[in-house]
Amino acid sequence: MIKQVLLASITGLFAVTAGAADIQLPAPVQTGGAPLMTAIGARRSERSFDATHSLSPQTLSDLLWTTWGISSPDGRRTVPTARNLQNIDLYVALGDGVYLYQAAQNKLQKITDNDVRPLLAGQQTFALSAPVHLLFVAEPDEMGWAAMHAGSMYQNAGLFCAANHLSAVVRGMIDREALHQALNLSEKQKVLVELAVGYKPVTQ
Repeated sequence: MIKQVLLASITGLFAVTAGAADIQLPAPVQTGGAPLMTAIGARRSERSFDATHSLSPQTLSDLLWTTWGISSPDGRRTVPTARNLQNIDLYVALGDGVYLYQAAQNKLQKITDNDVRPLLAGQQTFALSAPVHLLFVAEPDEMGWAAMHAGSMYQNAGLFCAANHLSAVVRGMIDREALHQALNLSEKQKVLVELAVGYKPVTQ
């Protein structure tokens, strides 16, 4: 009986694909939050997180849609890319592993069961308390487009966090070589930067 109740609770939070560890996210809510000008004024790099709570499934879905979701029937994204290349992948590191965000299906595709957050934190131990890390992965190019796209994406994410009372900080001090192996990236792919996200501590 206890196991059945536990299973029902889990599936109520996330719909898990049968035979896999993929996570089907709830449909993103594309309204609400603080007004844009308020969010811009409130956006700050914040390094304190409530380590006892991960993001709710709805909040995570809304965050990912804001960062790299599909916002039109013809497949356009929530951020612009040069020549509409869309040449960047968004990985999500959680406590139970790393996922690839599949915007078209609005789901997280499981990549590895390994908790890579220590590789992301390094000597900046405050990052260990962030329950969610967004990894911006692409093949660097001579024009710098991939880096530009990553910047647009984490700007969107940062504004979402400011509008929804979340802590967020962009970080570059990460173990890229170890992450490359852990995520089984191609030879040309690189983790450009990451964004640590979580609820604010209850004292804030």
